[in-house]
Amino acid sequence: MFQKILIANRGEIACRVMRTAKRMGLATVAVYSDADARAPHVLMADEAVRLGPAPAAESYLRADLILDAARATGAECIHPGYGFLSERESFARACEEAGIAFVGPPPGAIAAMGDKIQSKKLAKAAGVNVVPGFLGEIESTEDAVRIAAEIGFPVMMKASAGGGGKGMRLAFNESDVREGFEAVKREGLASFGDDRVFIEKFIESPRHIEIQVLGDRHGTVLYLGERECSIQRRHQKVVEEAPSPFVTPEMRRAMGEQAVALAKAVGYHSAGTVELIVSGADTSGKSFYFLEMNTRLQVEHPVTEMVTGLDLVEEMIRVAAGEKLRIGQDDVRLDGWSIETRVYAEDPYRGFLPSTGRLSRYRPPEAGAGVRVDDGVVEGSEVSMFYDPMIAKLVTHGETREAAIDAQVEALDRFELSGLGNNIDFLSAIMQHERFRAGALTTGFIAEAYPEGFGGVEPGEPLARHLAVVAVLATLMRAERDAAIDGQLGSALRPSRRWMSQIGERCFDIAVSGDGPDRAVSIDGAAAVRAALDWRFGEAMARSTVDCEALWMRIAPTLRGAAITTRGKTHEICVSRPRVFELSRHMIAKEPPDLSRFLICPMPGLLTQLHVKTGDRVEAGQVVGTVEAMKMENNLRAPKAATIAAVHASVGESLAADFVILEFA
Repeated sequence: MFQKILIANRGEIACRVMRTAKRMGLATVAVYSDADARAPHVLMADEAVRLGPAPAAESYLRADLILDAARATGAECIHPGYGFLSERESFARACEEAGIAFVGPPPGAIAAMGDKIQSKKLAKAAGVNVVPGFLGEIESTEDAVRIAAEIGFPVMMKASAGGGGKGMRLAFNESDVREGFEAVKREGLASFGDDRVFIEKFIESPRHIEIQVLGDRHGTVLYLGERECSIQRRHQKVVEEAPSPFVTPEMRRAMGEQAVALAKAVGYHSAGTVELIVSGADTSGKSFYFLEMNTRLQVEHPVTEMVTGLDLVEEMIRVAAGEKLRIGQDDVRLDGWSIETRVYAEDPYRGFLPSTGRLSRYRPPEAGAGVRVDDGVVEGSEVSMFYDPMIAKLVTHGETREAAIDAQVEALDRFELSGLGNNIDFLSAIMQHERFRAGALTTGFIAEAYPEGFGGVEPGEPLARHLAVVAVLATLMRAERDAAIDGQLGSALRPSRRWMSQIGERCFDIAVSGDGPDRAVSIDGAAAVRAALDWRFGEAMARSTVDCEALWMRIAPTLRGAAITTRGKTHEICVSRPRVFELSRHMIAKEPPDLSRFLICPMPGLLTQLHVKTGDRVEAGQVVGTVEAMKMENNLRAPKAATIAAVHASVGESLAADFVILEFA
């Protein structure tokens, strides 16, 4: 076994690998860029080596610097994590030539599976189902239009070396192909250094299901069940679970055996994932097709670990050291259900625009009892524009799928995160959605469930009543605290016992009796029920119980009541005494400013294209420019037919979110 391991990555996955390495007794070496000099993964390691400036191309993607760091520290092996150099055949080969063990598959397997066109040919030869499509190189847009028409719309255009949702476009007609083909080529070149594109049939009602494989250097390859990864946005996974609610034991075996056959065909060892697209419209379970093989550890590997009881990082290290797998296929068991949600720095209320900044507050739910948090940040950490916007992975486990989902909802309610936009409300909304809970999933779930965008989860009547009571209890606690500070008043004040609590358009008449944390409350004249609020004034997190129903939440006192965040939304609740209620409920809100005559940059990014100038006439929906953010191209369209009155930005400029790019007359 090795004595020292270098982790050629950053953030959450670097911390994840280190935890296992330390448990195994291995010394750890971190590498870092200038942006990560004080990052948790650096502080966690036994040694740390600076690579270079913040941009990944000058630091984490410099294979030569990483190998120098391994030599200088005496690291015998390198774990690449995921992303960066993890699927670079050249890096695995360079490690091999330097006499440093690469904790991953052999270079030949990476090369074979890294090319999406070649990998599909190999999969077909190995007896694996493949999606109908064109696997050759496509020279021009006109060729792409012709090929797409021959396959039959809709089709998916993909960068051959793509991954992580980058370099992909769905085309429903010829116009979509013409608009998207060149964009796919550019994204492929920018992200992967390869502008080749292939086209394949888009599967109707598609489900994204993947098989975890694990092999050693002695010819043994196992499949460890499946993961359902259908909940995606722009082809980027948001929620993953194991097992899948769609997969039967017979289907699992068929998919697993095909995945093992492919792995053996390319001489695979270590952990890897065979990704499949499955037709949810075919209940026979036979319509599954090979998408690609990820020759690395997957972001979503924790759900497999939770249901199998295996530590995949440990198995990868042992395989790299030449050990045989300690289990056989018959030893693989799936225990219960596990769900993972990815907490991203993005604002779901503004079209999921990327968010950057400092985590002014970061307190994830406590791990244990079926809750796991994989992260690489702490309170005060900065989420920069240079790297992936994922903040943490929240993983729950339960005996049943329903139990795992309920655990997610509660854990998300307990997740304190502020300082930048985040998607916690959105993740909670998904967990509560009837369609998700029923397991009726497709890769189009988010677009179909939220066609008008995300605006938070509106509370049902029971939740609204619960929150109305909590807002009153919080107001009482504030009033009682103020009353206790009576040095300047001369005598203590006794807070009112009857309140009006308004949430949205609903208003509740609430009477409170008793003192202390446990009180009796009557809502709209009904029989009194017990209510309690465990909350320390000045803190955010609280736990309430109303009529035996418990709820975790975050409370922020306001001038008119309280802002309570729970169950996928921040609820602004107005609390007032009955005599001022009529006045407060009719207060007139200010009208928002009219911004329709401006084209505003939706996110921090680089303006790569601008197709108009002052005086040009544009039509509604016309693409007027392109902003690149986190290696993804985002087309900016005119919201209406108009004339360009002024242009305030130039191609090549780095723009802040909400920067006014141009004005319409």
